[in-house]
Amino acid sequence: MENHEEHDKQAKERIISDIKEYDCHLALIESDGYLPTFVYSIGLFETFQHPEVIVFGLKTDVMGSIINHVRDEIRAGKKFNSGTKYSGFLEGFEIQFLDVNKVGYPDYFGYAGWYYKNSFDFPALQLVWPDKESRWPWERDFNSNWKFKQPLLDRNMNFKFHEETNLGVFTTHHALEGKPILYVYHNEDGDWQFHTEYEPNIEDSKIVCLKDIIEKDPTLNEIYHLGYGQTAYRSEVGAEWSIEEMEPDPEIEEEVKTPNKKPELWSKLKSRWSNKNG
Repeated sequence: MENHEEHDKQAKERIISDIKEYDCHLALIESDGYLPTFVYSIGLFETFQHPEVIVFGLKTDVMGSIINHVRDEIRAGKKFNSGTKYSGFLEGFEIQFLDVNKVGYPDYFGYAGWYYKNSFDFPALQLVWPDKESRWPWERDFNSNWKFKQPLLDRNMNFKFHEETNLGVFTTHHALEGKPILYVYHNEDGDWQFHTEYEPNIEDSKIVCLKDIIEKDPTLNEIYHLGYGQTAYRSEVGAEWSIEEMEPDPEIEEEVKTPNKKPELWSKLKSRWSNKNG
């Protein structure tokens, strides 16, 4: 806890110092293996009355250079707008901007919210890049391997997960019948599990599309960022989620490699978590 508080204190001091010296601070959020790395500005709105800028999925030094170039252009009097293509940021490719939906601000602009006096009352643009064929992420033939490298923050606020909407996930008929989902797992192999109790009965198991489970309980969007090997739980719908790491288990890791043993994997994960927290 002390290390976190000290890191937070140093980060805030650095934000203030950088804005004073460079007109903006670049906040870097590293990938956890599931969500992509991203960089966003803090201070462009205060200094120039220009929207803050966020960019995902490229190398960190490239993203930093791009936002610094945006700042330099703004200093020279340029204003960037959504829906307009711009050159000079990525060699051989254009970029463009999207208006960030304010619903997504708490998910991606944490330190900016702190800097603007614990408020998200500032505009923001997402800088979006194309694939090598100059196709944009919202176009049908965009490189599928890059689809989740840059979530589009102007849309899909009712489905925040970085997955396909038709991804199959584990649950039980109880959840489908309306019993509240209180325990969520994101397995090391990428599988998602949404359960209503500590130890669900394997006989009650169902596989449904991720989109369907989110439509039944939109509050599950609150843990869209749950990393591989993490579990989230709450006391009731609307309560704050607690997040923990699931300890690696050699037996489970071996079963992950055997597709027809998914039910056993699910059961053991549930049992282990229950024994630890029950």
